[in-house]
Amino acid sequence: MALTTIVALGGVAVTLTARLVDKAEQQVEIQSNALREARLRYQRSGEEKDTIAQYLDGYEELEREGVLGEEKRINWVDGLRLANIQTELFGVDYEIGVQKPYSDPQGSTSGAILLRQSEMKIRLPLLHEADLLRFLDVLERQRVGLFRVDKCALDRTNYSGMTPRYQPNLIAECQLSWITLVEQSAREKKT
Repeated sequence: MALTTIVALGGVAVTLTARLVDKAEQQVEIQSNALREARLRYQRSGEEKDTIAQYLDGYEELEREGVLGEEKRINWVDGLRLANIQTELFGVDYEIGVQKPYSDPQGSTSGAILLRQSEMKIRLPLLHEADLLRFLDVLERQRVGLFRVDKCALDRTNYSGMTPRYQPNLIAECQLSWITLVEQSAREKKT
């Protein structure tokens, strides 16, 4: 009888040990999977960090120039004023329209970043046509925002040809699009 009890207890011990081994093997598998996932997340975070480091300077440059984030209309107006002074023109009149989605001729979208534009009409008295190009070049070099010249028209102010030496001969009327990049909000992403 004692032998039967010892054999029975040995069988129970073997069965319990086998169950504990199975449970331990399952735990090892779960922990191995968790470790693999953690390594992948760590690797991806390193890649994301490298990507951020690679593009951070360009991102900050866009932010400083007023291309990224909210419109900086006061900077645009200051840029117009300074470009007028630097090119020694006769003043600039402007009108800024409301901000709206950028009309991309190719119809592409930018995912998490929205392109927005505000149309600005400017009117410049000029001595000659080259003054317009100089003005736009100076405005661009100021880096107060990203703009596109949509159209310009030149018209003579004096048809008689009897203009005093330093008086405007032409009027330029141009339409510019000031472009900004704005991060899309969660609400906008859903629509």
